[in-house]
Amino acid sequence: MAICALLAWGLALAPAGAERADRNKPMVLEADRSGSVDLQRQIFVYDGNAVITQGTMVMRAERIEIRQTPEGYYSGQAIGAPGKPASWRQRRDGGGDEVVEGTADRIDFGGRADTLRFVGNSAVRRLRDGVVADEIVGSVIIWDNLAEVFRVEGGAVSAVNPTGRVRAVLAPRAGAATGTAAAPAASAPAGAGSTGLQPSRSIGPEPVPAASGAAGSSGAPR
Repeated sequence: MAICALLAWGLALAPAGAERADRNKPMVLEADRSGSVDLQRQIFVYDGNAVITQGTMVMRAERIEIRQTPEGYYSGQAIGAPGKPASWRQRRDGGGDEVVEGTADRIDFGGRADTLRFVGNSAVRRLRDGVVADEIVGSVIIWDNLAEVFRVEGGAVSAVNPTGRVRAVLAPRAGAATGTAAAPAASAPAGAGSTGLQPSRSIGPEPVPAASGAAGSSGAPR
């Protein structure tokens, strides 16, 4: 039976979501072997080491399929190859060298709801200055980028997830190693002193994505 959990990405005093400027940057698609564009149906298919870049967002896969809606939103799939999963990486807003990256057999993305769905051997990590700070592993990981909330599901045993269980490795809060440094944080408002992954207060169905017009996010290609 799959094990489900909800994890919310903790926010610092200033919101630190996906790089806000990315949504206004042009999208560039490349591939080694072939690319096809159906202007009538607005479908784009790229094969062989396919890459999408949009600002600081980079998605890589063996094959990438994208559709554009009449409203201008992009949705599609990035499909990996055996031994070479699809990957996604983007800088977080709010200053500092902080990056979120994820890998999976397949990555589904939807620009309208601003969600990313990592399917099969999934792992998502937050890196600070190139060092892994937090990591989530599961069979399926769904990220609502607007709310910065993850939904994780366990599944079959795999090389990425040897137990088949949901697993989260969370970095300690800054200053938590010493009692004197941790004391001021105890009186701070909830969420004000952490940039790590924090457990949600509820466990249940997938959260309803925020309105598509909300500003400040750009996790999924648009």
